[in-house]
Amino acid sequence: RGNEGWRPLSANELQQMTGRAGRRGKDNVGFVVLAPGQFQNPRKIAELLKSPPDPLESKFKATYTTLLNLLDAFGGFGPIRDIAQKSYAFQKTGHRIERLRQKNQEIEDRLTEAARPLGLSFDDVRGFERLVSTRERLQHRHPETRAELRMEWLRQNVLPGRIVTQGRSGKRYFMVISAFGDSVSAMRDDGSGRTFSLARVNRVFENTYRLSENAVERAFMETLEGKNPPLEEPKPAIARGNLDSAEVITASLERFTKDEAAAEFLWLSVKEAAAFEENRKDIDRLVGRIWSPFENRARVLDRFDFIDFTAERVTDDGRWLADLRIDRPLLIGEALRRGVFDDISPAACAGLVASIAADAERSFGELNPTMELLDAGNAFFDVLHRVGDVEWEYGIEPTEDINYSAAAAAEFWARGRAWDELVARTKAEEGDLFRLLSRTGEALMQIAELREANPAAASIAREAADAVLREPIR
Repeated sequence: RGNEGWRPLSANELQQMTGRAGRRGKDNVGFVVLAPGQFQNPRKIAELLKSPPDPLESKFKATYTTLLNLLDAFGGFGPIRDIAQKSYAFQKTGHRIERLRQKNQEIEDRLTEAARPLGLSFDDVRGFERLVSTRERLQHRHPETRAELRMEWLRQNVLPGRIVTQGRSGKRYFMVISAFGDSVSAMRDDGSGRTFSLARVNRVFENTYRLSENAVERAFMETLEGKNPPLEEPKPAIARGNLDSAEVITASLERFTKDEAAAEFLWLSVKEAAAFEENRKDIDRLVGRIWSPFENRARVLDRFDFIDFTAERVTDDGRWLADLRIDRPLLIGEALRRGVFDDISPAACAGLVASIAADAERSFGELNPTMELLDAGNAFFDVLHRVGDVEWEYGIEPTEDINYSAAAAAEFWARGRAWDELVARTKAEEGDLFRLLSRTGEALMQIAELREANPAAASIAREAADAVLREPIR
């Protein structure tokens, strides 16, 4: 049973449960007790035991803890990039990168060998191709820029209440009723409706009128009488600059190709050099896809001074944060640094930790938290928002949910209440409560180990862990 309810077991999950997939490989014998019922079908389970294993799925991913530990161990981002690229999680991407690198190496070797007798290098070939490609872009930029500029101008000026003409003739007037995206709904001067593409708009007139019967009639009359002048369209100002730049590049190409044999070779090599450039861009994009999750988290950690991004090193605070093997370590770490845990009771401490240790969607009843927990929760929530804002800035989906029902249940238990009373008051499943409190206790033990860096919070967390990890949780 997961957060979304009951679901079938996978082959790998069942093999793990029966002890058939241990550290030394797959065991020949395993034992499992089946209780036939609504959620356990012995026949289906027998079929699942005989089914082939599921495809391997790597659990290696970019996390704050992983990044901190790798950066502290290797002292730079370079080795982390290599580890990420070679990991099973990115195996397919790594194979694609390697194939592209091999193709580029073949292109480079072939062109280098052919260029040498002509007194040219591979860099000369690449440079020539870049000049050719840049000139082509500049020469073709003018009409594209004009069209793009006009469409942007139309989006800004074709507004409800304005008169426009459409089509090449531009003889018929239309009152714009609405403009959405690249579609315009309008009314003709005879009262009939019409919908047409924004790109078909010819002229746009200056005045804006109310969409009432009298105002519409006046709009058409004033436009016909010349009292509603057309707006002047902007003209692309960069076209001449583009053409001038293209001429400069042409002059450079001519100097590049004074030797007839070299010129012929360079022009014949443009296609292969362009393929090399495209492969290089693909490699950069694929490498970025692997590295960007780590880089984004590194920049977040840098903002909170847990690492020095420029120096590529872990700070003193980052070292103790790396020791927190818990969910959402950055949130806990920043809350510790801000003193959220320094002056609260062990029960409130247990409640705060439980609020993020629990599954966000699961309910643990409707117990009311104490005022102390609510006050501490407000400070904790401020940190949560601060961390979430920075994560969002760097493209990381923030997890801003905290489970208040879990916080109240853990606080209730940590105040020494009996197990039966907790179950009765929360009306939650005993298994869910057991799992919540076990995870909360383990997280509290992690915080309790930070005696040197956070002595006050560590002491409170130790008391909270003792209060949570008692029978029947221990």
